[in-house]
Amino acid sequence: MESATFGNGCFWCTEAVFQQLEGVEKVESGYAGGHVDNPTYKQVCSGTTGHAEVLRITYDPTKISFEELLEVFWKTHDPTTLNRQGNDVGTQYRSVIFYHNDEQRQLAEKYKQELAASGSFEDPIVTTIEPLPTYYPAENYHQDYFLNNGHQPYCSFVVRPKVEKFRKVFADKLKK
Repeated sequence: MESATFGNGCFWCTEAVFQQLEGVEKVESGYAGGHVDNPTYKQVCSGTTGHAEVLRITYDPTKISFEELLEVFWKTHDPTTLNRQGNDVGTQYRSVIFYHNDEQRQLAEKYKQELAASGSFEDPIVTTIEPLPTYYPAENYHQDYFLNNGHQPYCSFVVRPKVEKFRKVFADKLKK
């Protein structure tokens, strides 16, 4: 098993996407990139800790590659908005890839360069690519949030449409 760590907006939304991929064994919501030890959700949301909401994805590289995870990362959020995804605003929602090794760094930088050169976006890509700092799991009630709370208004109006769009675009990569 290998790990990838991505920050691409609210972890409730992004967790629900990555959990459905064939080869992904576990998705854990958490915090990385800040300067406070063991931050709480409330602290991270205050914008004073420097942490991003992230996912730690445990995957089987014989079933899904890091490159495929990068494709999902780039195509399921807007990498051109600084510290914002949709209505979620703050540094905790920044677009960031925290790489675990040099190969991940190289692949992430290559994908970012190719995407920028493709003209797919009118605005510049602001996603940062950084070495993985200390990672902290989010509180238990954040784990499997959409699976456990799909009926809540935020999930119905924000998460569900994102998941439905993802399922159409990546139908060939979904768990059976």
